[in-house]
Amino acid sequence: MAINVRESSRTGPGAPEAVSHGSPHGLPWLLVLLAGSGCAALIYEIVWFQLLQLVIGSSAVSLGLLLAAYMGGLCLGSAFLPRLVSRRRHPLRVYALLELGIGVFGILALFGVPIVGRIYVAGASEGMAGLLLRGLVAVVCLLPPTLLMGGSLPAMARWTETTPKGVSWLGYLYSANIWGAVLGCLLAGFYFLRVYDMAITTYIAASINLAVALLSIVLAARWSYTPADASALTQSGVAEHPLRAPGARWIYFAIAISGLCALGAEVVWTRLLSLLLGATVYTFSIILAVFLVGLWAGSGAGSFLARRTPHAREALAACQILLAVAIAWTAYTLAHSLPYWPVDPWLSLDPWFNFELDLVRCAWAIFPATFLWGASFPLALAAVAEPGQDPGRLSGEIYSANTAGSIVGALAFSLIFISQLGTSESQQLLIGLSVVTALIAAGSIPHRALLRPKPVLAGVSALVLAAVLAWTVSDVPWQVVAYGRRIAPIVRAADLFDRANPTTVLFRGEGINSSVVIAERAGQRHFYVSGKAEASTAPLDMRLERMMGHVPALIHASPRSVLVVGFGAGVTAGSFVPYPEVRSIVICELEPLIPPASTQFFGKQNNWVLNDSRTRVVYDDARHYIFTAKDKFDVITTDPIHPWVKGTSTLYSKEYYGLVKRHLNPGGVVAQWLPIYDSDLDTVKSELATFFAAFPDGTIWSNNLRGDGYDLVLLGRVGGTAIDVDAMQHRLDGSGYLRVSESLREVGFYSAVDVLATYAGRASDLRPLTVDAQINDDRNLRLQYLAGLGLNSMAYQQIYSDILSYRKFPAGLIVGTGGRMDALRTLLGPTTPNLPTAVAPPR
Repeated sequence: MAINVRESSRTGPGAPEAVSHGSPHGLPWLLVLLAGSGCAALIYEIVWFQLLQLVIGSSAVSLGLLLAAYMGGLCLGSAFLPRLVSRRRHPLRVYALLELGIGVFGILALFGVPIVGRIYVAGASEGMAGLLLRGLVAVVCLLPPTLLMGGSLPAMARWTETTPKGVSWLGYLYSANIWGAVLGCLLAGFYFLRVYDMAITTYIAASINLAVALLSIVLAARWSYTPADASALTQSGVAEHPLRAPGARWIYFAIAISGLCALGAEVVWTRLLSLLLGATVYTFSIILAVFLVGLWAGSGAGSFLARRTPHAREALAACQILLAVAIAWTAYTLAHSLPYWPVDPWLSLDPWFNFELDLVRCAWAIFPATFLWGASFPLALAAVAEPGQDPGRLSGEIYSANTAGSIVGALAFSLIFISQLGTSESQQLLIGLSVVTALIAAGSIPHRALLRPKPVLAGVSALVLAAVLAWTVSDVPWQVVAYGRRIAPIVRAADLFDRANPTTVLFRGEGINSSVVIAERAGQRHFYVSGKAEASTAPLDMRLERMMGHVPALIHASPRSVLVVGFGAGVTAGSFVPYPEVRSIVICELEPLIPPASTQFFGKQNNWVLNDSRTRVVYDDARHYIFTAKDKFDVITTDPIHPWVKGTSTLYSKEYYGLVKRHLNPGGVVAQWLPIYDSDLDTVKSELATFFAAFPDGTIWSNNLRGDGYDLVLLGRVGGTAIDVDAMQHRLDGSGYLRVSESLREVGFYSAVDVLATYAGRASDLRPLTVDAQINDDRNLRLQYLAGLGLNSMAYQQIYSDILSYRKFPAGLIVGTGGRMDALRTLLGPTTPNLPTAVAPPR
């Protein structure tokens, strides 16, 4: 027996209460402590990742470094705390100190990460040195608190023993910790960060740590603790010869590979489910919550089984075989079931109703596998437990092995396997690895048993089963990558109306950050990224894409250096190619797969900008590039992904616009795309107010057609004079601007008057509209929560009408003489925009 809580010799009032192993009233308090710790840990994880992405970026590589640092700390803490902390110390007092330390580090991170960011930017660079520096930042900020987090379970484990009953309790403690994580995930994702900000959310998590620590101290004062086998311990409190069950090494390998598969699958399935459900912050919270609920339920079931079966190793091996089947089930569901559920996101504009549907779809797909991964942990504990072992060391070793495998799985699948093999082949690999895990677990069984005919037949059957299951895995339909959450209504409409003009897929690829489809229908080419239409050769889309380049380039007197955020189809970047003054075109693109594919299929429309000698492509997320770049530009045009996509709100924040402003030369112009479809009024008001907070003289320009606008272009300037319509027309009439004029005519702009007639308002006129709007800043990233709730809105016509109702003729902003000014006064006079029947915007 490793640990025993004995009756104290003290009696009378104030004496510690004797709580023995198996005491029914002791376990619930321990479960509460572990649940509170797990809740705070998940809140911190979400907050810390948001904070650190502002410093080192949100690319797949940066996220991989953050994940490796976070989980690496958990791994090291669980492995080394039982070796460094004496078993003589009261587990509850150790637990209290750990929780207090985590809370202190949580608050330090809130104030320390911005300081680290200022130090980081001074030495940031490209290439391997830059990646190493990003990794160092992640380690410095995340390793100290996660070391303490990793030690929490082993510390509490010493309150149990390594009998079957005690090992079962270990599993229940692990299960409670996961249940707390579920609660933390949902509270942070759906409430705390949506209503408050990262500071308040951090204080709440630290308060939970403090409450857990105080409760631990109170319980430690009431419950006495003495190691039962104290005579076997050295003076430091560590056993001279730690016990290890025969064949335990096989189990460590098995649980490590099981962890690899679990996190690898989470990466793959999150990628695919976010296509189907829409990549909002709420979607990611739902996916993570379902994953954790499965682990919680499975670990509870595994703990129940561990107490009752004498064949834990066989049970662990069987669990991995069943996992191969469950992974195949998820792959089948994602490819052949969920895409064809008749789920129309427009049936209800209530976001909470759609969240319920998303919850059901996630559970249907991934719960079986997560349940079995959850059961694997307590079964692995039972498989290596021996009477007399240190339960803290036992749980720490199993947890660290599982976490080490998880780190490898998360990094390998996110950075290598998905982009090199694809999601379907990655799932086939997961099936094979699960069967290998089963064979490894079976390898720990005594050899005499393994050499019998039945085990040999079972092993061969497992390999055959893996091959059959892997053969059943196929890619998700291309429509999932193209249409995402709207696949059901769009495919249904296509079946009814597009039979004469079927869609042809020209390109499909899965990159390290995004999935891409380029398709052609009725002579028009469409560019889709991760379930969203991002560009096309349709007239309205081409008009917007050219506006994002031509409007700021024409308003600037002589643009020489240009930064384009987002390559897309390359049309916006290609709009700068005809300008004779332009000497440098820097394009910042997150996904390396996109520029060559777009050049192949949109080269004519984007003037082959990728092959232009003035072009340089930087493969990084735009926020990080602008944060670390030293260059300044005459024009910066930002065409990011929709603001409801998780993480994109950093490109719509007040601080981001401040960074952009500092990287503009005097007289520089910034253009920002702002979609008003898939959005509601509160979201648009927040976007406008945030931009105008950085650019008080900012203006709005509309991509309108017959008075209806689906997209807006926000313009901000650093200094600059009034916009002279005559001077602009003079430039367009010059011989050097023939290609510029041709590019404009292709999208319906035949003169400077046509370009300037897209004016839709300015900050001073729109102040009554934005007076109560929420500002999106780096501390709250409010926009992604607002936009995620308004995703299904179809109010874009009314939003556009509301904005135009504040428009006045921009006297002093646009100047000129003669008929051109008269024409502008007519075109920009009081109008009532046409409000046609609501239809989905083409983009």
